[in-house]
Amino acid sequence: MNEPTKDPKALLESILKNLGFEFTIEEKDRDGSKVLDIQAPDDSGRLIGRKGQTLFDLQYIINRILFQMDENAEKVMIDVAGYRFSEQDKLVEKALKSADQVRRWGDIVELEPMNSYDRRTIHNALKDDPDVETHSVEVDGTHDKAIILRAKK
Repeated sequence: MNEPTKDPKALLESILKNLGFEFTIEEKDRDGSKVLDIQAPDDSGRLIGRKGQTLFDLQYIINRILFQMDENAEKVMIDVAGYRFSEQDKLVEKALKSADQVRRWGDIVELEPMNSYDRRTIHNALKDDPDVETHSVEVDGTHDKAIILRAKK
């Protein structure tokens, strides 16, 4: 790879070409953030990885390189065929259903362990809910965290 570029799209293109992927990249704006959406029909699954881990790792690497070259660089989100945002929508839906359960029955609901990005999505989805509060808690015996939803006192 030659001298890294400060252009996020060009940097991502360079990395993916060197890894042998066939792709196109669309630049999008979502909620004020720059999103690079990779279209790779034959390799989408490989780029996403198990539970999106490869996608998150790729985003981390791109942002580390950009910040290394310019500490004021804008953070870039990477997506593959809209995967990240469809998963985000599913998380918000799960949060709202769980909040309804808390409201209806007064139950404490514990969601499965998830990464920090997903936990932040859940917390943000319910931050303005007047009846339900969310807390991240350590899962015994692991480094993972889950979210607990319960009625506000």
